Amino acid sequence: MNEIIKKIEAEQLKETVDSFRVGDTVKVYAKIREGEKERIQVFEGTVTKRQNGGIRETFTVRKISNGCGVEKTWPLHSPAVDRIEVVRRGKVRRSKLFYLRERTGKSAKVKELVR
Repeated sequence: MNEIIKKIEAEQLKETVDSFRVGDTVKVYAKIREGEKERIQVFEGTVTKRQNGGIRETFTVRKISNGCGVEKTWPLHSPAVDRIEVVRRGKVRRSKLFYLRERTGKSAKVKELVR
């Protein structure tokens, strides 16, 4: 890759990235702009996937809202993501949790990792 592109991408990276893995339940504090005002909205759910790396790394969070599954994908180094808070650690053996899409109720839960 071109050295100029690497330099620009290095400037855009966040200094501290919150450590979380697939299967963890997280709260994503996202900045929402409404006209001139800016506020923070919390999206809490299970991390179903992380993909790519570096500046292009994204993660997807899934939650059930009013009986309907909602998935949102954010760039990890986006300025729109204020912070990510881990609520609980999940015990999973896969890197992508697409099987949660077909499940509802208790079967849609991920076991908690006890350390």
